[in-house]
Amino acid sequence: MGVPDTMQLLYADKQGRMYDHGLRAVGRTGERLVEIMDEDMLELPPGASLTLLPGSAPVGMNKQGAFKLLKQVPGGGSALAVGALLPQGYTRTLLPGYQRQIGQALPLLGFAAVAWREGRVYVAAVRTDDPDRWDPVHYNSKDLPGLVQNRLAKAPQNRVLAQLAHCALEYSCYTAQNIFYGRWEGGLPMSPVCNARCLGCISLQPAECCPSPQSRLTFRPTCSEAMEVAVHHLCHAPEGIISFGQGCEGEPALAADVISEVIGGVRQKTGRGTINMNSNAGYTRGVDKICRAGLDSLRVSLISARETVYQAYYRPRDYRLADVAESIRLARSLGVYVSLNLLVLPGLNDSEVEIAALIKFIGDNDVNKVQLRNLNIDPDYLFSQVPADGEICGVDRLIRTLRNMPGLVLGNFSRPVT
Repeated sequence: MGVPDTMQLLYADKQGRMYDHGLRAVGRTGERLVEIMDEDMLELPPGASLTLLPGSAPVGMNKQGAFKLLKQVPGGGSALAVGALLPQGYTRTLLPGYQRQIGQALPLLGFAAVAWREGRVYVAAVRTDDPDRWDPVHYNSKDLPGLVQNRLAKAPQNRVLAQLAHCALEYSCYTAQNIFYGRWEGGLPMSPVCNARCLGCISLQPAECCPSPQSRLTFRPTCSEAMEVAVHHLCHAPEGIISFGQGCEGEPALAADVISEVIGGVRQKTGRGTINMNSNAGYTRGVDKICRAGLDSLRVSLISARETVYQAYYRPRDYRLADVAESIRLARSLGVYVSLNLLVLPGLNDSEVEIAALIKFIGDNDVNKVQLRNLNIDPDYLFSQVPADGEICGVDRLIRTLRNMPGLVLGNFSRPVT
């Protein structure tokens, strides 16, 4: 066994049984392995879960500072690397330390490095928002299926409600479930098409890469279908938010005609709540129309403020990063609250050049808030596709820099706009 006050390697066998080891715990930033230090870690928070990294052998560090690949568990059998999946409100600072044994990409999950010390599990993360509203304890309750069925019975022809019911029960989507719980932020999918081909898309991926965990919307909702969901939610939900642009759809701005009609119709019936759109903001004409219809907040997906990295990840069909910036400036000129949904991956957007470009982008385009989002993707696959360069400062440095920007709000999720 290792020295008690060191972070020790935590690993597992194929049956999921966990073991600790005398080797020190190792994490990863970009493609570089690093020793895990105390300051990198916090005790595994409520709502986090440990998970195996399929086909991945754990790496630890011996007392001489050399990295060691661990191939077997005690008594024989393959050793597997272990990571943690974090709840909302926590931002990952290191990836797990592992070496791939097979070529198949890891599932689209946001694995964080873990370690074992004195009988407790620790994870490489920092708390960056209040996690209560998105704590898993509030979701997937025993009464959820009944709530879904009762709501569907009142609108049996509404295809949007049927889609949300599927997402709530099959994919455990929290924003879909909130529609049936009648609270907080509720999703309203509208667009089956997209103008980007993101490497980390959770609704449409080539199977040979990393199969998507859910299916994309297959129809174009009507104004009346969407309004039925939106009006009910905003009229009854405490701190209600309706969000276009959910995980089961493409780019909502491509459905600007019907979304602008929905917003106008909703606001004729109620002034309550916040109408939000999650978007890549590449289709500026659509963003313009939706903002002018009365959108309250816009959350823009961003992995980098550098053109080469942006293009490599989003693979946009007919727009560039300059179009995204133009959409943000236009939205701000119309009084729309704009957040960046910053996709965070240790070793990618925490380098000196990335941080500098991001700070400039935020200032140039009058961004109100940055929401940190742990990027769900196989790091090996991403770094084989996306150029990453510059001296790595660490996710902690990225967070400190953003927190020190005057007037900028930092968090993990959307809140009502007043």
